[in-house]
Amino acid sequence: MAAGSGALLRPEPLRFIEPLLRRAEGATPQETARDESFWLGIRQAFTIDSNHINLNSGSVSPAPRVVAEAMDRYWTITNMSPSLYVDELLYPQVELVRQRLAATFGCDPEELALTRNTSESLLSVQFGMKLSAGDEVVITTQDYPRMLMGWDQRARRDGIVVRRVSYPTPPPSMDDLYHRVVAAVTPRTKVIHVSHMTYTAGQIFPVKRLADFARPRGIWSIADGGHTFGQFPFTRDDLGCDVYGTSLHKWLTAPVGNGFLYVRRERIRDIWPLYAAPPEQDGDIRKFEQIGTYPISLRNAVSDALTFHEAIGFERKAARFRYLRERWMRGIEDAKGVKLLTSYDPAQACALGAFSVTGIGAQAMTDYLLRRHRIHVRPRFVPAEWEGVRVTPNVFTTLDEVDRLVVAVRTAAAQGT
Repeated sequence: MAAGSGALLRPEPLRFIEPLLRRAEGATPQETARDESFWLGIRQAFTIDSNHINLNSGSVSPAPRVVAEAMDRYWTITNMSPSLYVDELLYPQVELVRQRLAATFGCDPEELALTRNTSESLLSVQFGMKLSAGDEVVITTQDYPRMLMGWDQRARRDGIVVRRVSYPTPPPSMDDLYHRVVAAVTPRTKVIHVSHMTYTAGQIFPVKRLADFARPRGIWSIADGGHTFGQFPFTRDDLGCDVYGTSLHKWLTAPVGNGFLYVRRERIRDIWPLYAAPPEQDGDIRKFEQIGTYPISLRNAVSDALTFHEAIGFERKAARFRYLRERWMRGIEDAKGVKLLTSYDPAQACALGAFSVTGIGAQAMTDYLLRRHRIHVRPRFVPAEWEGVRVTPNVFTTLDEVDRLVVAVRTAAAQGT
């Protein structure tokens, strides 16, 4: 290994947040959630544009400086000698990324495949699972569109039946969600597929309870975790599902183009990989990683994102997210025509929240917030059910920013857009 490349591999210290972490020692997560000076310091670890308010981390989050610098280091190594250094330096480090993600998620590294995003993770399973004509899949109307399209394509191709479950937004309870999903199960059901947290309004589902229902009946349990890993604390055992897929560019603030797929060890052989893999890999989780040439430098930097995340702490992040969400929801709940689409119950929601305003479409409200107030959010549409605006702050979001959202929404509700 060249001396220059060895120097490049050394990680940078978390110099932007170490003093903050020392100061927060001894404080509860709830106390730190309200310590604005702490979070203003965390904000300085990012290079975000302060001339607009980014409340759409639910689509993709900016990476902190330490991650961006790691990406630059690994990309520099790649270009120093792409064939030699990628094979000899960078690929071996990917196994450490796998081990660290598995330790955080609470599974065996041999059950975790490194992917590019949630869609790749779950579509690999959806298209690789053995299903026959007449077999049924239960999913909700608020699951991610690409997952719905995946099952619909299998229905067209193989004749399976897709049963969609709808529910009030927000639902009255987790029990209500559980019973609605279970009521859709029939003797032909082979798969229960739900979002750990919906992309629409941030509704958390009772994944563990549904997985416990499914397993003794021989039904696959799949959890779409695109919005949960890195947002609030949980492990594999808290879910109990057969399959879990996530993206790491949202709440872990890793480089765009990273995700992972978990498959329960005894289920790995039952799924064909989306891309061809040799028969020697039939029982190897790495068969889901055979995608051809990929900029591996993006994957190496996931370790730096994990270090940043672990330094702040799961509990601190979740407490801050719930604090911000409740603040803006309380701020608009009594405004004219406003309907909150997310529960206040902390067991049912964390960072994500959504709302609608009577007489103002979701796209119109989204356009107004950006045009008039430089606030970036996302409209969400559930066909034939509802539409609303999704709000997703992150660790760099300030109280002033969510308060400005409140003023903007209340103004639109009273005066129009």
